[in-house]
Amino acid sequence: MKSSNRSENIGVETENTVGKCKSVTVIGLGPMGQAMATAFLEHGYKVTVWNRTSSKADELVTKGAVKASTVHEALAANKLVVLSLTDYDAMYTILEPASENLSGKVLVNLSSDTPKKAREAAKWLANRGARHLTGGVQVPPSGIGKPESSTYYSGSEELFEANKETLEVLTGTDYRGEDPGLAALYYQIQMDMFWTAMLSYLHATAVAQANGITAEQFLPYAAETMSSLPKFIEFYTPRINSGEYLGDVDRLAMGLASVEHVVHTTQDAGIDITLPTAVLEVFRRSMENGHAGNSFTSLIEIFKKSDIRP
Repeated sequence: MKSSNRSENIGVETENTVGKCKSVTVIGLGPMGQAMATAFLEHGYKVTVWNRTSSKADELVTKGAVKASTVHEALAANKLVVLSLTDYDAMYTILEPASENLSGKVLVNLSSDTPKKAREAAKWLANRGARHLTGGVQVPPSGIGKPESSTYYSGSEELFEANKETLEVLTGTDYRGEDPGLAALYYQIQMDMFWTAMLSYLHATAVAQANGITAEQFLPYAAETMSSLPKFIEFYTPRINSGEYLGDVDRLAMGLASVEHVVHTTQDAGIDITLPTAVLEVFRRSMENGHAGNSFTSLIEIFKKSDIRP
């Protein structure tokens, strides 16, 4: 059961979300940070901003933001601090020299990085008297300020709930759990799918263009293929969940032949074969492990046992 005296447990962080004082600090003013600071300003928040390149704050100042001259000032301005940085290493670079100003702060880290680094950051901040919420923003800057957009959050549920109203200024919220690494994990596995799918689209478009088909001509067919994927995912999910890779609908051997045809078509078109060859190699490894008669979904076992490291 949650404590009924939440304001005592959380401290004055709740001042950022309810009542008289609506204020927040945004550190990191790339396109995402700019969009976040703007959204807060449009919702009546007092926004303090800081960026290593100071000039990036100038336009926000014309909209009403307060530009801090140092990180120390930025941290001192508010209890709630939103980080929008390239990665967590940038967080350490920026905050380490100002560690004495971290005590009592709530850091909502919306920078992209690994689950492991999110967990390490939460511990690092806790050792300095601060509290950490991990965030994984699921939209580009253009999606900030729209309730239909969404961001994953993880860390203390109590802390999340205390600051939820402020965070929902940016996007809808999807709380994933107490483990600080969960938001980063959900974000990264989504990116795993996104980048792989988009790279396959670019590769297929290159093959199409090499054969005189324009990207515009290919569009309806590419869109149709992509829109069919949810049905496949829904069908195969319960089978994968139960560890069943029955070859009653598809067989790995058939998939292997299909991918070989893709490689040959790509080669004939004079297009780089790296991507489909990598896919073909995964199929071959599974075939060598005796899965020829199983579904292609048995490839998940190959991924689980991979010894390949970046």
